[in-house]
Amino acid sequence: MTLGKVSQHGQESSSAGPQNSVSWLLLGGILSRRFRDGRGATWFARLIVLVVFLSNLSAAIPFIVRPARYAWGFEVQGVVGDVVVRSFGLLFLMWVVPYVPVIVHPVKYRVCFLVILAQQCLGLVGESWMWAVTPLEHAALRATGLRFIVFDAVGLFLLWMGWFVTRS
Repeated sequence: MTLGKVSQHGQESSSAGPQNSVSWLLLGGILSRRFRDGRGATWFARLIVLVVFLSNLSAAIPFIVRPARYAWGFEVQGVVGDVVVRSFGLLFLMWVVPYVPVIVHPVKYRVCFLVILAQQCLGLVGESWMWAVTPLEHAALRATGLRFIVFDAVGLFLLWMGWFVTRS
């Protein structure tokens, strides 16, 4: 979505460059002020954290229940593959524990919110590094790594938005 000018026919014209960046900054400021005036920021942050929480669960549960479906992406198979993939699912479940208090009250549980942001940053940096050092001949492993990178980058952006609108 761009924040370009709208013509008299209701169509958006594209606008690139600094004006578009300024529009996004202004929108962020307007949203931030609007949210701080009431409980909107708290509910917005709850919703965002809940979306990321559910996304993580949507990865964790299938990894635990049907690990063989995902083992190929990690270049493992058989019993070892099942154990490895189930372990990843268990790690995802452990990963989302601090989300629960933040969903309950994102302002009151700021420390948990910081933990979530730190986890997400660590995951993104670590996965990016692993992807960069994985040899090109491991296409399936690199593709899986890239999916995790995108998944965590989107999650980090959403969580940062929730943090931003609830700051004091």
